Amino acid sequence: MNDVGKFERRAAAVPVLVAHADWGSAAAKRWITVAARGPNGRYGVAPPEPVGDPATLLARLAARRPAGPIFVGFDFPIGLPQLYAPHVDGGGFVGVLPLLGRGIWSRFYDVAARPRDIGRFRPFYPQRPGRAKLRHLLAGLGVADIGGIRRACDQATPMRRAPAPLFWTIGAQQVGKAAIAGWREVLAPALADAALDVAIWPFAGELSSLFRPGRIVIAETYPAEIYGHLGVRFPRPPPGARGGKRDRAARQANAGVLLRWAKAAGVRLMPALRAEIIGGFGTSSDGEDRFDSTVGVFGMLNIVLGHRDARVPDDKMVRTLEGWILGLAPAALNPAVGD
Repeated sequence: MNDVGKFERRAAAVPVLVAHADWGSAAAKRWITVAARGPNGRYGVAPPEPVGDPATLLARLAARRPAGPIFVGFDFPIGLPQLYAPHVDGGGFVGVLPLLGRGIWSRFYDVAARPRDIGRFRPFYPQRPGRAKLRHLLAGLGVADIGGIRRACDQATPMRRAPAPLFWTIGAQQVGKAAIAGWREVLAPALADAALDVAIWPFAGELSSLFRPGRIVIAETYPAEIYGHLGVRFPRPPPGARGGKRDRAARQANAGVLLRWAKAAGVRLMPALRAEIIGGFGTSSDGEDRFDSTVGVFGMLNIVLGHRDARVPDDKMVRTLEGWILGLAPAALNPAVGD
């Protein structure tokens, strides 16, 4: 039996679309790569395209393949750290998400300008650089160190450093503004839309049990985590030189890895996408976003095709409040690895 067949034995249905959105804080930094399952059971992957209006993204994906399940990954945190456990009822993250921006949570998405503005119900900081310090955020949220605002899945691993803290909103690695946009403009409206059948993993259950015709299953992804799954490597550049995913030559150096993975997995690449991969996704500033969008969908297909598990710790806090990064093996967590 082929790899898709293995997944079929575990899942009620197999995704007809697998899509990954690389989600920047600015609209121009949001790209989505879509893989469609063909009649022969093989997935074909198209080149990245702009996300467009986030409010209609999931409906537009559903309109492409209305009959089958759709699997969508977003490169922003989906979940809250444990310090929010006393502030949410039994519904956990999915229960509190529609309340954010309303009532006692009315200022949740208003990024704090001054340290004295920070609090559990207004946790994002700062509005701009200047004299902003991470210690201001920690003090405002009442935690002793950065571990107090990290989820379990935000720890470093031997393969990558820890992601930036959820509520921090400045710097190249920040994820706070992307989370605000993703939660407010995509997730909360989707849960409120009666026309959409949406399940957010892992809060809704084990991944293989969630797929059913007409449903959209959403998961949190982290491209830096997926790099290790696929064999993508970015050696440290010499002092003063550009490197990493922001450098076209560094992206080109990983073209062979990505093409070999697709061939071995039986995934068909559209000619335009193959050309983008070989060309390192071009010289424009969005090349890194299109690269991560593509790597992300490969990582999701790696799970759908049975090459990697979507394991989640057997921990109530993780499964109800914190969430988990797709494909992260619980045993890989290593708090001793530096940020």
